[in-house]
Amino acid sequence: MSPPIHLAITRKVKPGREGAFERELLVFGQRSLIEPGARGVHFIYPTPGSGSQEYGILRTFANLEDREAFYRSALYREWLATVESLVEGEPGYRELHGLEAWFRGSQTPDPPRWKMALLTWAAVWPVSMAVPALLAPVLGSTLPNVIFAGLVALGIVLALTWAAMPALVKLARPWLEPKL
Repeated sequence: MSPPIHLAITRKVKPGREGAFERELLVFGQRSLIEPGARGVHFIYPTPGSGSQEYGILRTFANLEDREAFYRSALYREWLATVESLVEGEPGYRELHGLEAWFRGSQTPDPPRWKMALLTWAAVWPVSMAVPALLAPVLGSTLPNVIFAGLVALGIVLALTWAAMPALVKLARPWLEPKL
């Protein structure tokens, strides 16, 4: 049995068409989850005020066959026709493996895996020390260890996803991007 397939898709939305695109994206995302082999879909919206028109769609399929069937489906062809007037250019598709989702550059190849691992470690180490240190005084010994560990894990994931990794990747971008 083949492993799950993770795919990042980017679409550039025409200025002024963002609201219509977002509505269609939500409807399509909900409908697409009933397709055989669909394991999840997440949307990445441009940062407000950034001026970016690029939207991201992260999809997971059970296997390669399900991914290929999805992109041949009537549902997908209908989606392309629906958003044709809302977007510019062709969609970009990239298969993701593990840490690559955090390190995605708009037009550059993924950095070497050793660099992704080293930078992730540099973020995880201080965050994994800070989160329990911050939670322990607040929660003290009032919670069972398993619950406290779960809250620490949640705090680490949240801090990495929304703060540490985006900031560290941005700071390290010159080092991460291969010399062409």
